[in-house]
Amino acid sequence: MKWFRKSLVVAAALAALAPSPLFACAACYGKSDSPLASGMNAGIFTLLGVILSVLTCFAVFFVHVMRGDKSQLNDSAPPIPNPTPKKPSDV
Repeated sequence: MKWFRKSLVVAAALAALAPSPLFACAACYGKSDSPLASGMNAGIFTLLGVILSVLTCFAVFFVHVMRGDKSQLNDSAPPIPNPTPKKPSDV
């Protein structure tokens, strides 16, 4: 029984380590007119668009912070309090 188990383990190891032919996909192999290659190109351009839009938003935000946009600060300024105190009879 030990002999059978040992030979089974050796056969499994040899089968796992045996070289086999590898077949590349159409995109890796160089067939650039296949639907797989055009789909991969569309995915690359979509990801580039997402990355560029995020980087543009970061740049616009930092330009906004550097400028210190004064127009928004004036709209949100608190009202100036009245320097004269009010009497309870005025209310």
